[in-house]
Amino acid sequence: MKIADFLEANTIISNLNSKTKQDVIRELANTISSAHSNINKEKLVEVLLEREKLCSTAVDLGVAVPHAKLSGITEIILGFGRSLKGIVFESLDNKPTNFFITIIAPEDTTGVHIQLLARISKVFRNQDLRSRLMKCDSEEEIFQTITLEDEKY
Repeated sequence: MKIADFLEANTIISNLNSKTKQDVIRELANTISSAHSNINKEKLVEVLLEREKLCSTAVDLGVAVPHAKLSGITEIILGFGRSLKGIVFESLDNKPTNFFITIIAPEDTTGVHIQLLARISKVFRNQDLRSRLMKCDSEEEIFQTITLEDEKY
């Protein structure tokens, strides 16, 4: 399983405008729902924010993986956002978060999204990847950078 199996360039935001956790969720949901007409943006915002209430999905190293299950979809969908300044997202290391990888899974999915969470964690632990992503100029360049790094694992 590869990240690129689920991520598309049109679900990537190279420079998030958001300044808060809620705004990041809304901005990512807007981009994902624009690319996938079967996704209701408001419902997606709702399930992602509900998940955040349980525990922040920001881990450390400037990475967060907001994720939730959503009815009405049949496949996993990824979104990606980058904040050049970083956003307070209640991370484990209490540092600003720069990278947001959103996982939207069908309601009846069991193990696949967990495997994808593990893969994302492994790939994004690489400091060189995170440095290269901060220098990318476009959504397509971000997509290519993630895809090439993902191929190494």
